[in-house]
Amino acid sequence: MAELEQEMTSPDFWDQPSEAQKVIDENNRLKSTVERISELEEIHEEVQVMAELIAEEGDESLLAEAEQELESFKEKLDDFELSLMLSEPYDKNNAILELHPGAGGTESQDWAQILLRMYTRWAEQQGYKVETLDYLPGEEAGVKSVTLLIKGNNAYGYLKAEKGIHRLVRISPFDASGRRHTSFVSAEVMPEIEDDVDVNIRTEDLKIDTYRSSGAGGQHVNTTDSAVRITHLPTGVVVTCQSERSQIKNRERAMKILRARLLEKQLEEQKKELAELKGEQREIGWGNQIRSYVFHPYSMVKDHRTQVEVGNVQAVIDGALNRFIEAYLRQQVQVDESANHRG
Repeated sequence: MAELEQEMTSPDFWDQPSEAQKVIDENNRLKSTVERISELEEIHEEVQVMAELIAEEGDESLLAEAEQELESFKEKLDDFELSLMLSEPYDKNNAILELHPGAGGTESQDWAQILLRMYTRWAEQQGYKVETLDYLPGEEAGVKSVTLLIKGNNAYGYLKAEKGIHRLVRISPFDASGRRHTSFVSAEVMPEIEDDVDVNIRTEDLKIDTYRSSGAGGQHVNTTDSAVRITHLPTGVVVTCQSERSQIKNRERAMKILRARLLEKQLEEQKKELAELKGEQREIGWGNQIRSYVFHPYSMVKDHRTQVEVGNVQAVIDGALNRFIEAYLRQQVQVDESANHRG
């Protein structure tokens, strides 16, 4: 931190704004870590003092307060330990989150809208900023697809736990007969990456189309061809962006999403090769159903990878995701450790 702060006082610090921003971001990340360590040390010291007072004076009134303080310390320590597990190359980056409803029309599009709200709430609770990069509304309700940029330290590291198929079971409000429906939405999560990261995109491999925006956005919608669709011909990856009034800005944002999608493709291939080399039998990919959210005939959210279950569905869709994210990340650390041990 001292080195970075020294660098920030240099007269030519802002000559290269993008490099300067990287230094500031790294300094803020380190500052946050140091502050968390200081806070843990302070609470630890307070608990020790309380424990000594209780032992010396037998003050029972302090006991309940000490137990509460200890519980708070354990929670904060667990959170800090979890953040230290995020050591993969892009874990500290911002995250790009895409939601795509499966078959099922309005019902699955409504489910995508519920998940959109859930992730927005979760991000806000973590102190992250949320930007909408692309939004395509459903005809009757919900969304046909949405892409969010979630900005903050370790956003990708945490949200990568959400990659996969999310299943909803409920009595559909769109079914006049009141029957139970099962709906699916795919969540794709990628790290936002800098331009200098090695993802080779050749201009001749791109097909770029412009069209009129169809999403919410005021008077400019359907008046100009500002929305952009980019197709990467060698891989067939298609990205769209229509959140900005300017075609140039939408194109820049669409390229950002494309770079992230291609990097994620690269990382998935590397993981697959590594798993084959280690002889692992686990499926790598987004096609698996990772979690079920059941509203009827009972209330439960179950993660099929970690077996974590929560009875309060409403709390989960209001953003209470950390229990699932933590269990998944701890499981991955154990899987990696056992693989290394076998190696």
